[in-house]
Amino acid sequence: MDFAEALRALMAERGLSGASLARRVPCDKALISRYLNGRQRPSAKLAHQLDDILGAGGTLEAAALRGTGDDPGGVLAAFGVTPGAPARPDARPVAPELVDYFRTQLAGHYRADMFLGPHHLIPTVTEQHRLICDLSRTPAGDVRTGLLRAGTAYAALIGWLHQDAGDIPQSAYWRSVTLDMAHRCSDPDLISYALTNKAMLLTDTGSGRAVVDFGHAAMLGDPRRLLPKTRVMAAVQSAHGHSLTGERAECDRILDGAARLAAQVDDEHVWGNACHRTPGWFEVQRATCYGRLGAAQEAARLWGQVLGGMSGSARRDTAVFRARHAAALAATGEPEQAVRIAGDVAGLVRETGSARLRRELLALRGTMAPWASTAPGRELARVLGSLT
Repeated sequence: MDFAEALRALMAERGLSGASLARRVPCDKALISRYLNGRQRPSAKLAHQLDDILGAGGTLEAAALRGTGDDPGGVLAAFGVTPGAPARPDARPVAPELVDYFRTQLAGHYRADMFLGPHHLIPTVTEQHRLICDLSRTPAGDVRTGLLRAGTAYAALIGWLHQDAGDIPQSAYWRSVTLDMAHRCSDPDLISYALTNKAMLLTDTGSGRAVVDFGHAAMLGDPRRLLPKTRVMAAVQSAHGHSLTGERAECDRILDGAARLAAQVDDEHVWGNACHRTPGWFEVQRATCYGRLGAAQEAARLWGQVLGGMSGSARRDTAVFRARHAAALAATGEPEQAVRIAGDVAGLVRETGSARLRRELLALRGTMAPWASTAPGRELARVLGSLT
């Protein structure tokens, strides 16, 4: 995505016109227009200022300098690499307590994501990742390894935040950062986790065979080397891949095995704990797979069970699950209930900035097509019109 495309997308997501953005900079409205039309590339300083105003987390800075021959002040740094930097043998030691500090912060970011959505968190988490990368240049072995492990988990979260925000290119970039950093700290579980994250992104793009491939690769040839949690995550993404290719029997087999293994999940890592944070997590995965497979009755029944136990704090995730429930209800001939749910959760699209939620709701158009000319169909058109 070039600078003009990135700028247009960010302004559209935040409901900003060229004139209103120019007032915030401040600068000439005509200058913003030239940026939007791709006729002029901003200076590094102005790209940084626009990135900060729009909360782009480095996206605009990278896009502004892409193809100029310069490193965009964060592309290589995101991998923990500083071109031409000395080895710093005399660098000041890094306190081991900082590793625990970043772990604690990461746990807080996971909780904040449930309330804030991606756009507010991307700048904060990205900046902390840059700090971790800078500190990891210390020659101290154990501390450096701990920082690289923390940096890997932070990169995975940044990739997820961009995925939730609907920025697939940036998410793919950060998924690659995650895998590279996992290899640098030689941690099999983090390498597997990074591969599972690549599969998660491909699930959103509907690339079923690639999802299965990455899910298989995440087992690293010998699952016994891995923590139960890591194996569960890889297996579940494989199941999603099989649901995308229409293989229900294989999908059920993998989910059943992962559910049995979940009883053994007990580790100290703060990353990859959605199976504990989300009530009914396995039922959520199965219901999602059944929705893709066209098993609407079973999906609707599972969603009914899951949503009764969801926490009120996880508003964004609950809204996504309710949108999937609405699709299952529409597919089983209950359009009134489907539209009622859509109306209930539509307001959270703008509030959370979740592209996932927007996509799930817009997909209702297809499921509700048989009722397009009825009262529920017209009400759905009104609700979805507010999203675009």
